[in-house]
Amino acid sequence: MYLHSNIKLLRKRKGLTQSIMSESLDISRSKLAGYELSISPPLDTLVKICEYLEVSVDLMLKENLEKYPAHKLRDILETSRYLKGRDLRILTTTVDAQGRELIEVVSQKAKASYLAGFSDPDFIGELPRFYLPFLPQDKKYRVFQVDGDSMEPIPDGAWIICEYIEDWTAIRDGEKYVIVTAQDGVTFKLTYNQLNKKRQLLLCSSNPLYTPFEVKAETVREVWKYRMMMV
Repeated sequence: MYLHSNIKLLRKRKGLTQSIMSESLDISRSKLAGYELSISPPLDTLVKICEYLEVSVDLMLKENLEKYPAHKLRDILETSRYLKGRDLRILTTTVDAQGRELIEVVSQKAKASYLAGFSDPDFIGELPRFYLPFLPQDKKYRVFQVDGDSMEPIPDGAWIICEYIEDWTAIRDGEKYVIVTAQDGVTFKLTYNQLNKKRQLLLCSSNPLYTPFEVKAETVREVWKYRMMMV
């Protein structure tokens, strides 16, 4: 595990003293010094440190960043920021008269145009939409209509409620996601996260008749996590 040396390396790379960084994280300087030497921080503190230094937890723990030359390290960190949504990733959405975010509905027919219109306020504004008060209000949701039988037992034509995922490194292996890509448009699949090692996602169907396939991170436009099927 390379946590301790990576914290020190990334802090110095940003030109920060231990005093400045510890104050920003609301921890003591002595604790930060310990984290840079041999003490492992609590999980919530580790997450705060990674967010502050703009790097994924996985990269912070597993990769020896000291071994990379400056230009390669820059590329690795820029990739990490991209996957976590650090680059400007704006989601087009709609709200009602009370300022509450609405849930837009993407039917099978609308899916054909979604790739071209997902960032267009006019296109999103023309989609059917509604409000569900029982869903957590700090998340963004969208409904997609399932197309085909590749994700049985969820049937063709079913309506699924999905939560928007900005941080793609948070994708969990084997869970259901709607992945919007430049090549395939809107795809609903079991997803396996290969972003850190291969900069790609592996998409699989629950129906064994369909062959798994890979999509490169640079082709991904949106990620939505399956939450429930509307019945």
